[in-house]
Amino acid sequence: MPLWIPVTITAALFQCWRTAMQQKLRGLLSVNGAAFIRFLYGGPVAVAFLLVALAVTRQGLPRVGELLFVYAAVGGLMQILGTNLLIMAFGFRNFAVGSAYAKTEAMQTGLIALVVLHEQLQPLAWGGIGVGLACVLTLSLAGRGLRGWDILAATVQPAALCGLGAGFFLGGTGVLIKLASHHVHAPDVLLRALTVLVCMTLMQTVMQGAWLAWRAPEELRKAFVLWRSAAWVGLLSASGSACWFTGFTLTDVALVRALGQIEVVFTLGFSRFYLKERLRRGDVAGLLLVVAGVVMVAFGSA
Repeated sequence: MPLWIPVTITAALFQCWRTAMQQKLRGLLSVNGAAFIRFLYGGPVAVAFLLVALAVTRQGLPRVGELLFVYAAVGGLMQILGTNLLIMAFGFRNFAVGSAYAKTEAMQTGLIALVVLHEQLQPLAWGGIGVGLACVLTLSLAGRGLRGWDILAATVQPAALCGLGAGFFLGGTGVLIKLASHHVHAPDVLLRALTVLVCMTLMQTVMQGAWLAWRAPEELRKAFVLWRSAAWVGLLSASGSACWFTGFTLTDVALVRALGQIEVVFTLGFSRFYLKERLRRGDVAGLLLVVAGVVMVAFGSA
């Protein structure tokens, strides 16, 4: 089995777990505050991961190019925007459905990677993209009619727009991470991934921390007061990101994002048993369509 497969599955599990914990903290923190804690507490964990990797491999800090910081800064900002939009989507619908809207990330990543990285997808993969869009439509129209006006109204509802926006920004983040890794000169894939992770996470901590200090200092204070719960979010965030970044370094970004949609399965479990949310029949149908799209994209990208 190629290494990127178990790495990606593990990343999806950590990401879903982290997002579920953020959702629980959403009642105590604003959108920006809930997003900020993943960087504030994930940064030190990422640094620790890199130091351990350097000790195990007995290598020095990798040599980096200047473009690493450019790609990391832009990618970090896009991830902040994507994370904020995802958390906002939860406020309009429940955790499972908000996540499902953002699962168009894999489909959007395929398009972005095609343009920027020239990663080619096979016809079967494009069919998976169509199935993914059908998933969004199914979730949007849950409890609505199927007339043209109903379809239009559902597509532009706040949860759909936030989820689709989150998918776009997070998809772009993956492409920028791949580009950043090209400017880290190290023989070990894990070292390249962790170097990008540390650089991006520290930049994100400064960017969003400065915004909170300026616009919402009370939220910044809460991020430190709630450290017992927030620290777990940081640990899961850094662990998941380390796996995602490694996967992006090992193979095509679109392929990693496509397989990563297995997170939908984990989402169902967390939504039902951890957050105690009820799922409607239409929600489950839409989530299953995501899985079908994932399988098609994965096979079409092989």
